[in-house]
Amino acid sequence: MSETALRWLAERGVVRAGDGWAEVEADGKADAVAEVDEPHRLLTANEVAHGWVAEVFADDELTPADQVRLAFGLLDLLDDYWVMCEIRFEDRGPDGPLPADVLWDGCRRRLEAERDAEPVAHALWADWFEDRQTSATAFAEVLGRDIDGLLTDSSEALLRRARRVLACSGPVPWPAKAAAYDTAARLPALRQALFQGLLACYHDVYGDLDPAAALVLLARLDLPPDTPHLAALHAVLTGGHTNHHRSPHAWAAQLS
Repeated sequence: MSETALRWLAERGVVRAGDGWAEVEADGKADAVAEVDEPHRLLTANEVAHGWVAEVFADDELTPADQVRLAFGLLDLLDDYWVMCEIRFEDRGPDGPLPADVLWDGCRRRLEAERDAEPVAHALWADWFEDRQTSATAFAEVLGRDIDGLLTDSSEALLRRARRVLACSGPVPWPAKAAAYDTAARLPALRQALFQGLLACYHDVYGDLDPAAALVLLARLDLPPDTPHLAALHAVLTGGHTNHHRSPHAWAAQLS
């Protein structure tokens, strides 16, 4: 979809310019990869995202599914979190929801890719996972429904997706992620990511965990005793603490 997204932008007068972007005269026929000698204005990727991603969902020549695919194509080009914001706005807005199969397939594919997936991971953490109306569904779509497959087929792509999702899953309600965490604890390749997830469960403002269940999982990870933060996390969970922000002195006491 990146080439399609390039053409779509070019038709609207936005083209590549070196390592960035430029605004040129829009005639519907602009060359998406042409050299820009005299651009009207140079643009950052973030400016392109703010200026144009919302327009994708107003393009009535595209089906809703193709709008989502095009938005993800723009994400691949711009690598900007704001693209994910616009996707969520549209999904949760008055014209939503977006086609779920295309939406979540787009997220899964980018979480599996070798290239950095920070915009998707950040959007999951800060938007989809923190919202109690969307967190359980989002977690199930990007990991929960697939993680058991790793017990029989540990593909690197699925492992990569699992690591990224586990690390940012702190805000997901414990009941929605407990089964996936249990599976992850059985896979040595995911234990470090699960540990990061448990730390996030405790430290995130909206982090959620069951201290007793988390303590059992922590023991199953069989991490080296000198793993940073392992002893402190074990201590606060043993004390029954559920979140750093509800008991800020509990963690500090372990570091003194």
